Amino acid sequence: MNASRRTIARLVAPVLALALVAGCATPPPADDKEAVAEWEQVNDPLEPMNRAVFDFNRAADKYAIKPAAEGYRAVMPKFGRERVHNILTNLNSPLTFANDVLQGETDRAVQTFFRAMLNTTFGLGGFIDVATPAGIPPHEEDFGQTLAVWGVGEGPFLMLPIFGPSNPRDTVGLVAEMFADPFDLAMANMGKEYISYTRMGLTGLDKREGLLDTLDEIERTSLDYYASLRSLYRQHRSSEIKNGRGGGEKIPAPGLSRTSKGEELSQSAQ
Repeated sequence: MNASRRTIARLVAPVLALALVAGCATPPPADDKEAVAEWEQVNDPLEPMNRAVFDFNRAADKYAIKPAAEGYRAVMPKFGRERVHNILTNLNSPLTFANDVLQGETDRAVQTFFRAMLNTTFGLGGFIDVATPAGIPPHEEDFGQTLAVWGVGEGPFLMLPIFGPSNPRDTVGLVAEMFADPFDLAMANMGKEYISYTRMGLTGLDKREGLLDTLDEIERTSLDYYASLRSLYRQHRSSEIKNGRGGGEKIPAPGLSRTSKGEELSQSAQ
């Protein structure tokens, strides 16, 4: 896991630095209620730095990530892309199950367990999603959501290099899951870390391909693309933490379908 730890260290260092800077940022005067309300709603004291990272991400997306996703869509038929998505979702089941348990979501934990069992056995390792037609729909949980359920605040908005919109709480969750993922640990113990890196690359490709049309539409219709994505990210995470229950507009959790994330972002942007 040495290479993975170095990668994580390179991610954590700038995030911790950003958090320290955020702690020193000066909010508007307390007597300016309107300015204070706007400051709290936006929750982005690092906006100049975040926008710089966002510009870097857009360049990386324009010249590398998006073309790869478009090529993937062009070369791989929809049937094949759906099979890849199913396998990746199934591989993530142990983390989803663990977070269901840590959040005290017993019913959802049982659902995750039986869904993984059905898809791993009868679905040939997740290649075929047999659980959904059987009445066991998918859902996702992560450690960032678990921390939120435990009462940890989100902190200031962060734009991470390559990973995109986040916050200190979700970044901690991301790093924790990099260390704790059972599949990655198993591959590392067998000396086959390249399989984990392949999975990581396919996961990014799968997600970007699923958002090709939606992100293009949001960018086309947004006066401020950065601000739109920031707002949509915070709405989406709030809904995920509440499992889609209450708290304003319902935004489905990712993984419910091949188009769920694209649909939810598109609806929120309107």
